[in-house]
Amino acid sequence: MTPLTATAAAPRHTPRPTLRLLRRLLPYWRRLLPAALAAAGSELAAAALTATAAWLITRAAQQPPLASVSLAIVAVRALALGRGALRYTDRLLGHDSVLRAVAGFRTRVYEALVPLTPAGTPAFRGGDLLTRLVDDVDAAQDLLLRVLIPATAACVVAVAATGTAAVLLPPAGLPLGLLLAVAGLLVPALVLALSRRAGHAEKAARGELAVLTLDLTEGAADLAAYGARDRAHARVRHACARIAALERRKALTTSLASAAVLLLQGGATVGVAWYALRAHADGALPAAHLTVLVVLALVSFEALAPLPAAARRLSEVRASAGRLAVLFDTPPPVADPPRPAPLPLDGPLGVDITDLRVRHRPGGPPALDGVSLRLPPGRRVVLLGASGSGKSTLIAALMRFVPYEAGSIRVGGRELREVSGADARRAITGMTQDAHVFHATVRANLLLARPDATDADLREAARRARLLEWIESLPDGWDTHLGGDGSAMSGGQRSRLLLARALLADPPVLVLDEPTEGLDPETAAAVLADILDATRGRTTLLATHERAGLAAADHVVTLPGGPHPAPQVMCQ
Repeated sequence: MTPLTATAAAPRHTPRPTLRLLRRLLPYWRRLLPAALAAAGSELAAAALTATAAWLITRAAQQPPLASVSLAIVAVRALALGRGALRYTDRLLGHDSVLRAVAGFRTRVYEALVPLTPAGTPAFRGGDLLTRLVDDVDAAQDLLLRVLIPATAACVVAVAATGTAAVLLPPAGLPLGLLLAVAGLLVPALVLALSRRAGHAEKAARGELAVLTLDLTEGAADLAAYGARDRAHARVRHACARIAALERRKALTTSLASAAVLLLQGGATVGVAWYALRAHADGALPAAHLTVLVVLALVSFEALAPLPAAARRLSEVRASAGRLAVLFDTPPPVADPPRPAPLPLDGPLGVDITDLRVRHRPGGPPALDGVSLRLPPGRRVVLLGASGSGKSTLIAALMRFVPYEAGSIRVGGRELREVSGADARRAITGMTQDAHVFHATVRANLLLARPDATDADLREAARRARLLEWIESLPDGWDTHLGGDGSAMSGGQRSRLLLARALLADPPVLVLDEPTEGLDPETAAAVLADILDATRGRTTLLATHERAGLAAADHVVTLPGGPHPAPQVMCQ
């Protein structure tokens, strides 16, 4: 069958992806704000505790009356207890709110992916798409937890320390504020600039590694059969070495930035101490305030220490946000109408296809051109054709997976373009050519079609697909795990399981696309005969290239043509 490809190329560059990611996380601000405030309060309490303790020690050395230092003693105790409580609250609220926000955002990513399947997802490679769904979504967590919250706490501490220094000794407040700004803004900006290119390169390398790993796991037998295993391993090692080199470069950048912050911390402490000593020598600054200023200059940079690593992570987040933006911006192959019309779902439905034309890509040759077909209600029509004649394309158009540019598809008298994709697939669904058996139990694989099905419904669907006896012979029966894509089953059993799932869905119009693909002729003929028997009295379109086993069909229609058939009309 002709493979379906994306109808529109995914955009490669998106403006301001990090801001767009933030806007998507804004609905969760009520949960995130308390976490940010708790983190800022924790860092502020730590700085205030050190400064207050320094004042208390210096003042106590002067042997004042106890009453004059009692407030400071209480403040030290309160700040010590409050710091621990705020740190615990910060961790608790931070992780809880961020994980909830990311869980909601991950759901929105999956919702954006659903309209792209199956025709739009070939624009993304499998392993790369998996990276977007896992690693790139996790980047939203790091944006909140490792970038925004530490930056908020550092900003609050820097402003508070500068303000306190300016009140105690105005000449010392200016240099402290300037050096804090350099450490909190300029140094992270340099790290961000240096890491930006490396971040894009690393994301691309990790996506490539995911693709290679998927090829190694799923194509291991073919790689071994053709002696290509060593070459595949070499490509994986090369990708790993590239990621390691990028990681070392990022680590070096972060280490140098941290060293720069330490130098700025030392310079600020020395500078503030110099101003404070001069003021104290002139009698304009008490000794206790001198100590507070020096200690405050020293500890205020502690809150800024995580910022170089946060800037490095921000560059990675930006790369992930850009990749997610591409996913969100990729147009669906088939857009729903602005005001979808309802589709009747009661009773058997008929389908009328008239002069249908479908292209896989704009400007390309038509995959179907001038096709007409009628499916009477309650009748079983077999669509017979060679591989590449367009059978899968026709079924994809019926299920609203690909658009049709000309002609008409009417279901129950309603033009299919006028209904939503979800309604179309509630009316027309079944077994596609690439139907998947999930790594789950027999029961779970069948319940996918109808979650509210009873055990009696499951047994009836399995009986009609002639699979019940095999299921009941299994050691764990309905709870037997089938392995990845049904690896624990034979080809015939896999086809019958997919048929049972399609029958359990019980759509008004059942479509079955190449249900005997990969089976030997004898097994294929038996499966086709069972399918036609199980679908008696149901509106059914069965697409196949097998000619044996079709005696029970109500109508057999041949779809001529090769990969790009000439105009044809099929009438029944």
